[in-house]
Amino acid sequence: MSQLIHHLRQHLPENQVITDELRLLAYGTDASFYRLIPEVITIVETENDLKTVLTAARQNQRPVTFRAAGTSLSGQAISDGVLALIGEGFATCEISADAGKVTVGPGMVGGEVNRRLAPHGRKIGPDPASIGAARIGGIAANNASGMCCGTAQNSYRTLAGMRVMLADGTVLDTEDARSRDAFSLSHAVLLGELERLGRNTRDNTRLAERIRHKFKIKNTTGYSLNALVDYEDPFDILAHLMIGSEGTLGFISRITYQTVVEDPYKASALVFFPDIRTACEAVIRLKPQPVAAVELLDRPALHSVENKPVLPAIMRALGEDAAALLIEVRAASADLLQEKIAAVHGAMDGIATVEPMAFSTDPATCDMYWKVRKGTFPSVGAMRRTGTTVLIEDVAFPIESLADATLDLQALLRHHGYHEAIIFGHALEGNLHFVFTQDFGDPAEVDRYARFMDDVCQLVVGKYDGSLKAEHGTGRNMAPFVEMEWGKDATDLMRRIKALFDPENLLNPGVILNDNPHAHLENLKPMPAAEDIVDRCIECGFCEPLCPSHRLTLSPRQRIVSVRELSRRAAAGEPAGSIGEDYAYMGLDTCAGCGLCSTACPVGIDTGDLTRRLRGRRLGDSARAVNAWTGRNFGTLATVSRLGLSAGHAVAAVVGDRLLGRLSGGAWKSPMPHAGKAPAARTGSGDPVVYFPTCGGRIFGPSNAGDAQLGDVIVELLRRAGYAPILPAGFDSLCCGQMLASKGMTEEAEGMSRTLEAALMAASENGRYPVIMDASTCSARMQQHLAGRLKLYDFHEFAVDALLPRLMIRKQAGPVALHVNCSVRKNGADAKLRTLLRACADEIVEPASVTCCGFAGDRGFVVPELNQHALRKIHNELPAACACGVSTNRTCEIGLSAETGINYQSIAYLLEKCSRPLENPC
Repeated sequence: MSQLIHHLRQHLPENQVITDELRLLAYGTDASFYRLIPEVITIVETENDLKTVLTAARQNQRPVTFRAAGTSLSGQAISDGVLALIGEGFATCEISADAGKVTVGPGMVGGEVNRRLAPHGRKIGPDPASIGAARIGGIAANNASGMCCGTAQNSYRTLAGMRVMLADGTVLDTEDARSRDAFSLSHAVLLGELERLGRNTRDNTRLAERIRHKFKIKNTTGYSLNALVDYEDPFDILAHLMIGSEGTLGFISRITYQTVVEDPYKASALVFFPDIRTACEAVIRLKPQPVAAVELLDRPALHSVENKPVLPAIMRALGEDAAALLIEVRAASADLLQEKIAAVHGAMDGIATVEPMAFSTDPATCDMYWKVRKGTFPSVGAMRRTGTTVLIEDVAFPIESLADATLDLQALLRHHGYHEAIIFGHALEGNLHFVFTQDFGDPAEVDRYARFMDDVCQLVVGKYDGSLKAEHGTGRNMAPFVEMEWGKDATDLMRRIKALFDPENLLNPGVILNDNPHAHLENLKPMPAAEDIVDRCIECGFCEPLCPSHRLTLSPRQRIVSVRELSRRAAAGEPAGSIGEDYAYMGLDTCAGCGLCSTACPVGIDTGDLTRRLRGRRLGDSARAVNAWTGRNFGTLATVSRLGLSAGHAVAAVVGDRLLGRLSGGAWKSPMPHAGKAPAARTGSGDPVVYFPTCGGRIFGPSNAGDAQLGDVIVELLRRAGYAPILPAGFDSLCCGQMLASKGMTEEAEGMSRTLEAALMAASENGRYPVIMDASTCSARMQQHLAGRLKLYDFHEFAVDALLPRLMIRKQAGPVALHVNCSVRKNGADAKLRTLLRACADEIVEPASVTCCGFAGDRGFVVPELNQHALRKIHNELPAACACGVSTNRTCEIGLSAETGINYQSIAYLLEKCSRPLENPC
């Protein structure tokens, strides 16, 4: 064990010091095309933790890199020394009384900050495409911008104050007078030098004008030298130098933003032009107009998405020189929105378009337009050859040069053989992204990339004096070219700033400034073929905030990174080693398989499919035999399971739930459901409807003794609404197969689905009657299995469409907690669930911190820590007076009840209670 690791383990909790090979690889990978393996990873939850890390690193002369979400694209979030992962202790958010400011920790996801600001009609200024996953620490440290942010609302321009820790462990809070006074005494030399550098820079007219000129357009190449010309107070200079410094000058432990207005009224137009030049002429006219965003797409970008459903047919008929602008306007009122639309039409008068420009205020239409723009990058990523990397570069030009620069860039891409490349970007800022695929496993291909990048730099800087990095950060990718863009005087100034803040060069060395001219060609990340269902992964990390096992074990991105390494080792004849051993638990056992990752993934990958495939391969003959027997004898299994529950309750009555929970490794819950039973078939008049009670509700009865069984509740509701429920023949021995599918037993699970299908077909007279099921996971599986053959409803969907119109509802008093099951989220059926709940309750609490509950069928019994981790934040969001909790999946409800102490049940229970006839009151 190294002295560094020994020091860290002496001063940090054991679970915050990571040295195992699997997590060093998986946690150490970011979204860039570079790879370094850390010597050690530390999870820092407090400033004291970070000070410990900096002290240990300084004593052992090891570099430190701060890491937030790792969505950065230029290699600035990796390290071969100490990687300090920002923990949840830094996920803080405080909104001022008037919502004009928000003070946030670096661990907060940007999208979550905006969600909290939304009720106030405000948001933070930066709006990167990664805002749903990127954390504030990275957003500020990279000065990220986005489609609507421009240069006026980025972190630099909306900064109100910050708390920062320097390399020597000193903390400065620029919003605290006492902290500033103390810092003035302890770091008088630093402040004095910053003041002198600022004064000298402002006095150097040529340099000062150069700096101002460079920041008229988006620019994240090098340090924020504009701090030296924009501010005179050394505290202001220091704070603004931290923005965009990529963790090379210090650690931002808290930042206060001036918030910006989030206008409620929006309209979008997707406008097609005969050629790029005409589109760019339109951009110049739109620049002074009241537009929120103008996105440029070249013809190859449009080609990449034109065959997707619901997109305009005209896209497929455009000429090869065509281009498009996606224009958005926003306003505080409908009338003002129309005024802005009229202004845009006036500005565009005389500009040739393929068809007349038309704005839409329909949210679905606008969403479809933005899917055109947002779908371009992932489309190229999804189509790339296995083993190659998808790269997205990021430059900016003066807007008056945008047309020529775009045409030159297209020509350059063709010249170097990147024929699949596309160009799109934030046109109002002259900011272009170009996406292409690259094979870094072939030296000749690496050489081609090197020549191409040299030519790009000559084009951007030499011909147009643009920015080599507009919003993605300098990182390792552009560090060798900083002096080429800025010149020697400005770059020497950056070197003095780095030496002033970090004299030992321990904070993220090699990032922003790098004297190695080939640094951008070294430490390239391998992307070997692994599994066809995940080979398209671009390792962006967008999936991570939705994953219930993220930071417990692995996230979807980290699972794919690990599987790629295992595949590489297998292909090379190397042993899997500890990575293979540890992956069994971290990669497979603790994956919920919920598939929520696919809803955020730019290329739609469901990492749960990977997990199920690998679980199936891992099964031995005996396990396969047991599972196969289960599929053939499910009725017997259900009976045995009920007997087991009854026996468990008998034991718990003697030793107590708590002790039994410990003895069972957490499998026994408190409260544990009582044994369920199948609903009794009841004849009656009414409209026929087939109801299949799923096995979860048949095996696991209510948690409270004396409560009705789920099946009986739904039968009563159907009868109350004038339906005659039909139960499929032999339903108590039937199952949809989800339980086997989750274990990787695909064929056996399909056999169970086919058996259930036959029973449903017979009961419904081949689809003559509607069919409903009472567990969302099972409903989703059978909806997919039966697609095109039989219409099947999840209970809450049928309840909204068919029960509410026939029932008299009296709303529940007190707040009701809602958990939206992951299958409901994936199917887009959550709107109907909320509609049903709003009909039954005046006050609804839906904890934003919970995505998948992590119970995942049997995972909550087998690895209860997954359920506990997934729900670790729910307690802070549920009011003490919560009347009850509702969901749509029995096992989810078990886990939610156990973790919160609130009785979660199917929403059918609440609907039944709220619709009881007056003569039978609650």
